Amino acid sequence: MNKKISVTALLTIILSFFTVAFAATPAAADSQTPSDTLRVGMEAGYAPFNWTQTTDAHGAVPIQGEKSAWAGGYDVQIAKKVAAGLGKKLVIVKTDWDGLPVALQSGKIDAVIAGMSPTAERKKEIDFTNPYYESHLVIVTRKDSKYAKAKDLADFKGAKLTAQLNTFHYTVIDQIPGVQKEQAQKNFSAMRAALSSGVIDGYVSERPEGVTATSVDKNYAMVEFAKDKGFKTNPEDVQVAVGMRKGDSDVAKVNQILAGISEDERTKLMDAAIKEQPAAADSNDEESGFLHDIKTIWNQYGGLFLRGAGLTLLIAIVSTILGTSLGLLIGVIRSLPVAENKVLFIFQKFFNWLLSVYIEIFRGTPMMVQAMVIYYGLAQVFQIDLNRTLAAFIIVSFNTGAYMSEIVRGGIFSVDPGQFEAAQAIGMTHGQTMTKVVLPQVIRNILPATGNEFVINIKDTAVLSVISVADLFFQGTSAAGTNYKFFPVFTIVGIMYLIMTYSVSRILRLVEKRIDGPQSYIKADEAELEAEE
Repeated sequence: MNKKISVTALLTIILSFFTVAFAATPAAADSQTPSDTLRVGMEAGYAPFNWTQTTDAHGAVPIQGEKSAWAGGYDVQIAKKVAAGLGKKLVIVKTDWDGLPVALQSGKIDAVIAGMSPTAERKKEIDFTNPYYESHLVIVTRKDSKYAKAKDLADFKGAKLTAQLNTFHYTVIDQIPGVQKEQAQKNFSAMRAALSSGVIDGYVSERPEGVTATSVDKNYAMVEFAKDKGFKTNPEDVQVAVGMRKGDSDVAKVNQILAGISEDERTKLMDAAIKEQPAAADSNDEESGFLHDIKTIWNQYGGLFLRGAGLTLLIAIVSTILGTSLGLLIGVIRSLPVAENKVLFIFQKFFNWLLSVYIEIFRGTPMMVQAMVIYYGLAQVFQIDLNRTLAAFIIVSFNTGAYMSEIVRGGIFSVDPGQFEAAQAIGMTHGQTMTKVVLPQVIRNILPATGNEFVINIKDTAVLSVISVADLFFQGTSAAGTNYKFFPVFTIVGIMYLIMTYSVSRILRLVEKRIDGPQSYIKADEAELEAEE
């Protein structure tokens, strides 16, 4: 009878856990942005079209969900005019480039104003307004490269070229005879870093970005082509337009607003954006050097980096605790003895199967894919609108729980069977045996694995940038995309990650010693003495 009660109670607990987890998620209908607000998605890391800055200078707009972070650039100025014309308040939603179309489709944002071209492929998924900017394609290379003096596409024969992932720029590389087409890069920060390090010989870009790159880094050169010597493109391929959801009634209104912006005004806005971007100010600094760059970047973005590190730690701590608790619960359930009652036996088998499916899915798929499915998929398919931070907790917690459940189950089965028999001999139920005899040993035994999972979670939050969680890595990417100082930026970010992981590892080691008691200190000291000898 006691065994049956234990099975029923634990099954009820696990069912309640899943019920609460999903019931606590607000529905999209309950969290719609007010009708007087226009949510605009952009990278805020593609200067001069858009960038991240730490003040409201030059008419920058606060970034939603981030403290002391503003978005500036040409796209922001256009977005302000569109929002004003619609009579709405502008809200900038910082979103990874790959996530922009799906964020629009899933209702996370109302428009994409991010230097996006209305290509035929994109038009199948979203609607576009008339263009608000038109440029032409260039190739950015190193000034000391033999390709810096190229006059036509044929001069790039044998060159290693790339472009941003999911853009028209990448497809036109095929027009160059004998080119070595490299893997597309996730963003411009990655391409510039690859170019500086010599991994590639150049990348395809639009002229405003090329002008920016060469003005802030004197080692870069921009290759422009005569009309009959360059890339063959359709007009829409080099135009930039506002992306909106299919069937959005505001498309016509936005077209009217854009028509009221003259070509002269658009040119002035772009010229101002090139001049006002943070990287341009840095290029006028007479001092130089790696250490000077480190200091300058920290002065500009240190606050954002610290807040990103704080969010990284928060997600890792909360998710590790929740995931380990979930893993303990699942591990206990999967180690329960077979129920004698047929109904309970069926339920037990069903839940074991359900838990096995959960474990295989979360262990067998990348966390980045899980993030896309949970954050964007739930909103698009089931109308479940998750806050980014809440989604991060759920994703990392469930991922951790899947790994920890197997570690816990192995820990339970590693306990001497004689202890189970002894507990039963003195009249303990299975539940009492687990809570008073087995689990205390299991928790101590899995502590190193839990600490390791904690450290992994600190690093793995970086993949959450795909849903634009403002963790340390995401803030670093934004800063690098704005000021073009890739190596100094990621040196700072790497050091901050190292400080967090090292500190956590040492603290957890002290906790292990504390649990083991004074004897562990003596053994540790003896081991250190032996190592020294």
